[in-house]
Amino acid sequence: MTSGSGITISLDAMGGDHGPEVVVAGAALALQRRPDTRFVLYGEEAAVRPVLARFPELDAASTFHHCEISVRMDDKPSQALRQGRYKSSMWRTIDAVKTGEADVAVSAGNTGALMAMAKFCLRTMANIERPAIAAIWPTLRGDSIVLDVGATIGADAQQLIDFSMMGGAMARALFGLERPTVGLLNIGVEEVKGQDDIREAGRLLKETPLPGIDYRGFVEGDDLGQGTVDVVVTEGFTGNIALKTAEGTARQIAAYLRAAMSRTWLARAGYILAKSAFDRLRDKMDPRKVNGGVFLGLNGIVIKSHGGTDAEGIAAAIDLAHTVARAGLREKIEADLANYHRRISEEAAIVPESSVS
Repeated sequence: MTSGSGITISLDAMGGDHGPEVVVAGAALALQRRPDTRFVLYGEEAAVRPVLARFPELDAASTFHHCEISVRMDDKPSQALRQGRYKSSMWRTIDAVKTGEADVAVSAGNTGALMAMAKFCLRTMANIERPAIAAIWPTLRGDSIVLDVGATIGADAQQLIDFSMMGGAMARALFGLERPTVGLLNIGVEEVKGQDDIREAGRLLKETPLPGIDYRGFVEGDDLGQGTVDVVVTEGFTGNIALKTAEGTARQIAAYLRAAMSRTWLARAGYILAKSAFDRLRDKMDPRKVNGGVFLGLNGIVIKSHGGTDAEGIAAAIDLAHTVARAGLREKIEADLANYHRRISEEAAIVPESSVS
C-alpha cells in the first residue's frame, strides 16, 4: 500500500544496539529528506514516547503501537520466534507489511531473528526456496549489488540462478538499468574453476539467457571493488565474509589516513589544503551511506540496518526502504520469476523432433 503518493514504512523502534534514541532520530532525519514518508513505529511506550516527543514533525507523521516484548541482539532465532511471535516490536514491524499497513519494514535488530521472523511471517515467494540479503556495494564505477551476504549458508545451482534474477530486478529498480550485468563470484574466471554448483549455475545462465539480465560469467574478489558487473551473486557464507572484510578495510584505511594526517605539522598543513578531497573520500568510504541489507525472495520487503549504526545510518536504511518501495521491487521480482518459470515449463513441454515418428 501507499499513503496517497507517499510511502509508509514500519519501523522497529527497539532494534539495534542503541534502541529508540538512534532509531527515532534516524527516522526524523529521513523524514526531512523525504517528507512524503509516513511511519508506523513499534516499541515499548516508556522508551519510545519520550524520544518521539523531541521530534514533533516525526510524531505528526507517525502512528505508534506499544509492544511489551523486544527481541534482544543476542537472542537465538528460535528463542526470538518462541517469545516474540505475534507480539514483539520486530514481529509486528514485519506483520505490518503482510497486512498492508506498511509498504516496507525496517529493523536494526538481530539479523538471525529478523530473517527467521520474516520467513515465518511473510513466507517465500512461489518457486523460491531460500531468500537472500542483498547489499549495495560502492565501486569505482558507482554502485553494485551483492547477494547473498548472509541469509543462508550454501546455495545450489538453481538458488544461485534465483539470486541472479532477484539481484537483476533490484538493479533495474534502483539503478534504472534495462539489462544489468550479472556475474557469479568464483575463485577464477575460467569455466573449469569453482565448486560444482557454481559451475552448473554458470552453465545454465549461459545456455538459457534471461531477458532481464546480461550474464557475464565468473568474477573474482577484486572485481567487487572494480564494479566489473552490476550484480555479483554468491552464497551467504562467502558473501558475508566479503562484506565484513570490505567494511573492516574501509575503517582500516580511514584510520591510516587520520594517523598520517596528524603525524607532523607539514602533514596537517597538507590536509588543510586538500580537505575537500579528503572529505569526498571519507564520504565515499562511510559505511553509513550504504547502510541497509534488502531481504529478497519474500512476499514483502524487509530492510536490515546495521545494529551498531548511528542516526545517519538509520536514515540511510530508511532512504533505501523508501526507494525500493517506490520502485515496486517486490512486483518486479515476482514478474521476473513468473516469466522465468513459465519459460522453463514451455521448453520442457516441447517434444524433440527426433522423438516424433
